[in-house]
Amino acid sequence: MSLTERVREVESLNAISHGEAAARLTVEELRRDVRAWTSLEAIAAIMVDNPQRARNELRSSCRKALAEPKWETLSGAEKRALVEELIDVVFGMGPIEGLIEDESVTEIMINGSKSIFFERDGRLVQSDVAFESDEQVRVLIDRIIGPLGRRIDESSPMVNARLPQGHRVHAVIPPIAIDGPHLTIRAFTRRVMPLEEMMAGGSFDQGVLTFLGWLVLARKNVVVSGGTGSGKTTMLNALSCLIDPGERVITIEDSAELKFDEVNHVVRMEARPRNAEGTGEVTIRELVINALRMRPDRIIVGECRSGEAIDMLQAMNTGHDGSLTTLHANSPEDVIDRMITMVRYAVDLPVDAIEAQIDNAFQYVIQVARGREGQRFLSVIAEVAYDRQSRQCRIKRMYERLAYADAGFWFDRPSIVDELKSDASAAGVDVQEVEAWEREVFGA
Repeated sequence: MSLTERVREVESLNAISHGEAAARLTVEELRRDVRAWTSLEAIAAIMVDNPQRARNELRSSCRKALAEPKWETLSGAEKRALVEELIDVVFGMGPIEGLIEDESVTEIMINGSKSIFFERDGRLVQSDVAFESDEQVRVLIDRIIGPLGRRIDESSPMVNARLPQGHRVHAVIPPIAIDGPHLTIRAFTRRVMPLEEMMAGGSFDQGVLTFLGWLVLARKNVVVSGGTGSGKTTMLNALSCLIDPGERVITIEDSAELKFDEVNHVVRMEARPRNAEGTGEVTIRELVINALRMRPDRIIVGECRSGEAIDMLQAMNTGHDGSLTTLHANSPEDVIDRMITMVRYAVDLPVDAIEAQIDNAFQYVIQVARGREGQRFLSVIAEVAYDRQSRQCRIKRMYERLAYADAGFWFDRPSIVDELKSDASAAGVDVQEVEAWEREVFGA
């Protein structure tokens, strides 16, 4: 073998060795080495008040870690790339940073280091990126909840939180999650989707759009119901944006998701869970009671889930017309049963008394649904009525749309039509507009 051939063989072996070393020395390895010099959780906490200082401290720790002999095989460019990747893990979202920034993605599901799925246009898609280890997922979870004063460990293996963008986060770890840590992020749009845009997307037609506007203008109390991911919050937010800017609106949410124009007179309140010491909890029910003392024109509760339903009903029955809320329910008929159950979480009242309260509190139920292909649409508009003889609430469906591909149809004239025809000026509606809508919808 000639000298030239020997030199080439040595260079080839060195290149292979260098490539194998680079493959072994990953950002996960760097993260473990950096922990010997600093606490990543402490750096994440510093990030809240002083982002530049936090990044500088992390870079300083990385330089110390990369000075170890094990990292000598990497070039300067490779080391810099690893440092930037670690910064993304600690301060950003790591592999899912692109999904978080993509406004077309509505949900991100991280199944440990095994897989990442996301929802786009109502369909689940598996991502081509993944975390290197379950430990990296844990670091991301800790980074999200650390600045919020929340914790997750074996004694408390589940947590709910909210990202600065407003995205809702749920995490569960072993021993509850058998196959490693799981993280679910519900991504909310950074802007409000108006009713006109929803109509353009096929959620409903012009007749329904006009009717929804009347419900808000006429100050009807409305429940928006539907299943998970059906678009309840999107519909609630779109309806809320029709409220007169001069009205004082109090919003109460478990995680702040509703958005308003800056000109609106809106007071936003968010429930707070227990802190690491088990204290400091503020429930939605407490916020509803507090809202009554704040001179609201309307109260908007992001979602009724438990005993706060009784306070919501009382608020609706004490002059706060035009208030809105959402509720998990498979149909408008189920709304009554769920409301009764939730009220009885808080107080032991007879069922017929609760149903009488419901009738006085809510006039309409808007049911939203998600089709098989992921399209969200308005499926039912129903009126709430009370039969005094049987002492029961009745749901009367006014409008129904069975599937996204089908056209919706009206069963009967909603009572609000007659109210507007007799006194349209009270809601700022033109009587001729009401009559034209009636002719268009019913051919009358």
